[in-house]
Amino acid sequence: MPALREPLERPLKAVLGPTTAKVMAEHLGLHTVGDLLHHYPRRYEERGRLTHLVDLPMDEHVTVVAQVAEARLHAFASARAPGGKGRRLEVTITDGSGRLRLVFFGAGAHKPHKELLPGTRAMFAGRVSVFNRRLQLAHPAYELLRDEGGEPAEDAAAEDWAGSLIPLYPATAKLESWKIAKAVQTVLPAAEDAIDPLPATLREGRDLDSLSQALVKIHRPRSQVDVDRARARLKWDEAFVLQVALARRRHAENLLPAVARKAAPDGLLAAFDERLPFTLTDGQRRVSLEILDDLASDHPMHRLLQGEVGSGKTLVALRAMLAVVDAGGQAAMLAPTEVLAQQHHRSMVEMLGGLGRGGMLDAAEHATRVTLLTGSTSAAERRRVLLELATGEAGIVVGTHALIEDSVRFHDLGLVVVDEQHRFGVEQRDALRGKADARGGGSPHLLVMTATPIPRTVAMTVFGDLDTSVLDQLPAGRSPIASHVVPAADKPHFLTRAWERVREEVIRGHQAYVVCPRIGDEEGEPGERSSGHAPSDSEETTDRRPPVAVLDMADRLAAGPLRGLSVGVLHGRMPPEDKDAAMRRFSAAETHVLVATTVVEVGVDVPNATVMVIMDADRFGVSQLHQLRGRVGRGAAAGLCLLVTEAPEGSPARRRLAAVASTQDGFALSRVDLEQRREGDVLGRAQSGARTSLRVLTVLEDEDIIEEARQEAFAVVSADPELTHLPGLRTALEALLDAERERYLEKG
Repeated sequence: MPALREPLERPLKAVLGPTTAKVMAEHLGLHTVGDLLHHYPRRYEERGRLTHLVDLPMDEHVTVVAQVAEARLHAFASARAPGGKGRRLEVTITDGSGRLRLVFFGAGAHKPHKELLPGTRAMFAGRVSVFNRRLQLAHPAYELLRDEGGEPAEDAAAEDWAGSLIPLYPATAKLESWKIAKAVQTVLPAAEDAIDPLPATLREGRDLDSLSQALVKIHRPRSQVDVDRARARLKWDEAFVLQVALARRRHAENLLPAVARKAAPDGLLAAFDERLPFTLTDGQRRVSLEILDDLASDHPMHRLLQGEVGSGKTLVALRAMLAVVDAGGQAAMLAPTEVLAQQHHRSMVEMLGGLGRGGMLDAAEHATRVTLLTGSTSAAERRRVLLELATGEAGIVVGTHALIEDSVRFHDLGLVVVDEQHRFGVEQRDALRGKADARGGGSPHLLVMTATPIPRTVAMTVFGDLDTSVLDQLPAGRSPIASHVVPAADKPHFLTRAWERVREEVIRGHQAYVVCPRIGDEEGEPGERSSGHAPSDSEETTDRRPPVAVLDMADRLAAGPLRGLSVGVLHGRMPPEDKDAAMRRFSAAETHVLVATTVVEVGVDVPNATVMVIMDADRFGVSQLHQLRGRVGRGAAAGLCLLVTEAPEGSPARRRLAAVASTQDGFALSRVDLEQRREGDVLGRAQSGARTSLRVLTVLEDEDIIEEARQEAFAVVSADPELTHLPGLRTALEALLDAERERYLEKG
């Protein structure tokens, strides 16, 4: 948000009165004059052009501009009305393409009966409902469209009045758009006192309005040109101030000391590379070189590694950890679930062989020890692991949240790897990084990994203070994954065929996953329901049966279409030893079909699994579906993913599933996912789309602005890190970075 200073910092209570200020604070989160000035209209209507009524959304609060076509007052018998007779005013409004009924009852009909005469143009606001199969607004609020003197304008003034734009604001049932507009009109003169955060050279070089001009034009435009210029300027404010915050974060990181960790030419990393049974992809070599260069620096690496499902991120991360161990340090990998931590530990031990059995009789030269620490680690094993970490005997540790407990101490923590970073709070990452021994010389290096492809503009905003490496090349030998939508409600025989395909794969010697949205005995633990941010389309959230459950589905399959096959279950509330045993049985092909929640979403690697059936696939988000299907096709045989849904054809849910089925390009799907979720709060911890710090900037549509703003911001911070010569920008940062977001950036 641009800078707020007196009188922009004045509380609304002092300007608008306590009643209006209270409603604005409670329902819109607006507290000061500056807050209100930055509550921008969401759209505009021309006074001389009526809005369309044909696409009104059901059960939503709407504001429409329309003309009264007819008005009729009806009397009816009512025991509660004086004299036993009630009154009902029915008003029909039109925009030329559609009609809408308004109803007013009793005393509430008196004023509109006098004012809403045929031919009258007004703004109406209310909740859309249905009565007798007709859309209506019951007791809507309304505002007659008149000039500022209260009467329709005439002659030349009338032309100006008819051609001007009516701002329609994000509103609530308690605060209609025109009431917000009147409040804005009251405080708009204060826009002249807004301190401009953009350097004058930047504004002039891009022909941008001043902040004061932009605020006036966004609220009181005389034409669409005014709106466009105002939005262009305000987009630059949001992009530039955000990028300055990230640039300052990066600058501060670069000033911190760190121990340079350079792999020995004939050490552990070299020995590991020699024993690899395959050749690294070009992408893996390129990204590994970027990371190894960072590790050899004397300031901490701060890098994001993102890549497609199955692109080999874990191998790249392991090579980085071995380089740190080569240089005398330790590396820790933080995983979000025990299943994933155990999988990482198991695969690392297998890849390293004797190189990972340091201290044992069969250890290879240069060997280190790879250990595991989770919440279910036994007391005796935990004591052993803590001792190995404190003495430095264990060079690599993989763990869950248990790694950040106070009792965990490292001998010399040089690298922190965070897998699936979106599942951790900033405080958790920061707590692990804080375990670096002070005598080690500074902060540990940080490598953040995600298998969820991130659009480039999101990476520049959400992760703008990290260097980004992308793995978009799959290793040789990976098989394609065919994906198909199975419309279980429309064509139940398709689901029957799906179970036949599972049985056929098992007969061929392969295995299958069946993924369900919930466990079944009670509410699933956090992260086990659909966490992929599937949009809540109204037609998908009413009158729906409960989601398919793991326990129910496993029983149904074992007794029905998959009778005779070995059907196992896996979910997050199983005891840790049971979860590990279930995965081991599946990895050993003792279990033919594993019915699971999304605990198998990331990191699980069973090359023999060739088919995945996702039940109620419409309850998962696009990116999550892409992650899930990445669990198959990891071996020589082709993969198959079947997306089972009861969503009707043509619904938004079916379109989402069709998008997933049509491509394996995770970056293309990430854009689809983002379009549905919105950007979320790009500085906050929850990026669910529920709240956003962006008002006019959109990370998908404004890529050019974001990229230019990033270049400008880094140049400004490089020349003047403290923004000494840009007080307006410094003040804007203070307004943008409330206490919570400041902590987020400090700990990023």
